[in-house]
Amino acid sequence: MPIDQSLVGREFPSSAPREVTEDHVRAFVEATGGEYAGQVPPTYPIVLTFDAMFAFLDAEQIDLHRIVHGDQKFTYERPIEVGDVLTATLGVSGVRSLGGADIIRTTSEVRDAGGALVCTAAATLVHGGGAA
Repeated sequence: MPIDQSLVGREFPSSAPREVTEDHVRAFVEATGGEYAGQVPPTYPIVLTFDAMFAFLDAEQIDLHRIVHGDQKFTYERPIEVGDVLTATLGVSGVRSLGGADIIRTTSEVRDAGGALVCTAAATLVHGGGAA
């Protein structure tokens, strides 16, 4: 069953607040094959946006095993720093069908504890055929 076009424009609940700790950043950097140099890498928001994506997939009963992560882009308002407490809110910005797959565009806003926008993450999810 194809993904419902009515998802376009919908926003899903924010992820749980996550404090950016040095230990967590170090673990993230090491898990991605880097060496920790005391800074939060620009790809770190994927941690929060995946929390938001998993909540979206669960809410819509979309099987994770049918998803391929197509691309990811980050646009920053300011760098993320150790000590920030962040949440991500995912919205669906587009759905289209192509060759038997559904292409889902999402945009996640990453905000700090004061509500200020820190980063926007745009992703493409490719949903393989079958039941949603």
